[in-house]
Amino acid sequence: MIIAIRFALYADMTALAGLVAFSLYALRPNERVDGVLPLVRPVIWLSSGGLALSGLGMVALVANMMGTPLREFDAAAFRSIVQQTAIGIAWVVRIAALCVAFAAAPFLARWPTGARVTVLLASAVAIATLVWAGHAGAAEGRAGIVQKLSDIAHMWAAAIWIGGLTAFTWLLSRPAAKRTTWMLAVAHRALHRFSRVGTAVVAVLVITGTVNGTMILGFPSIHELIGSTYVRLLIAKLALFACMLALAGANRWRLTPALGDAIQRGDPANAVRALRKSLIMETAAAAAILYLVAWFATLEPLPIS
Repeated sequence: MIIAIRFALYADMTALAGLVAFSLYALRPNERVDGVLPLVRPVIWLSSGGLALSGLGMVALVANMMGTPLREFDAAAFRSIVQQTAIGIAWVVRIAALCVAFAAAPFLARWPTGARVTVLLASAVAIATLVWAGHAGAAEGRAGIVQKLSDIAHMWAAAIWIGGLTAFTWLLSRPAAKRTTWMLAVAHRALHRFSRVGTAVVAVLVITGTVNGTMILGFPSIHELIGSTYVRLLIAKLALFACMLALAGANRWRLTPALGDAIQRGDPANAVRALRKSLIMETAAAAAILYLVAWFATLEPLPIS
């Protein structure tokens, strides 16, 4: 139950921040109001979904900590954990940030840049609070600060990547009648911009992932590694990440140029179909990684001897 809620919350939050970030770095100002990527309803749904999932997640966490069924809600324990623990304070900050994002959503059409920046900052804060629910949240001292900052940067970078994938899948999955030449040209140019941003994103993910892994696992023995479910899931995550890199490389150097050529020829259907299929596969790999991340938080990194 907790893993499923965490996964849904991670997916919701990364899509919210990533979609808004994409509209700022990949689209020109006039394209933010021309219906290329209308965000009012998605931001309303994602921010309200984040609020609901955050509430449900805290109730489930309290029930798990108290060892009681979810249906036996303990209001006193809930209030105590929210008011007196770091996880609870982070939860309150997340709720406040998501309320800001929700309140800013109706202004996305009227003030396309200012409202987007507001939603992006609010969602970035909300994502940062998720760190306190994982292993980094339990770390203390200077090392704990480094681990938390590294984990936050890791999640922000992941949100930019996942949000970009969500945006492109959305753009290229519209009915053929609504995919005008201009719309496809915008998508093609945005793909180039996303590729440049993606290089920085991958670098941040690799660096912060290495830092996080080292600080959580240290330098264990082979016996400890073999006996750790956490490590086996980490290997699966790295394999999925490698698949995402391979698909991203194919998108950047083969499928995106092919789309540009097809647009010039006036026959983009096959190129759009191939690129959409690749993006869906990459998004599926990203979703699997998010599920593993949600699972990680419930496990001991290494066997307790």
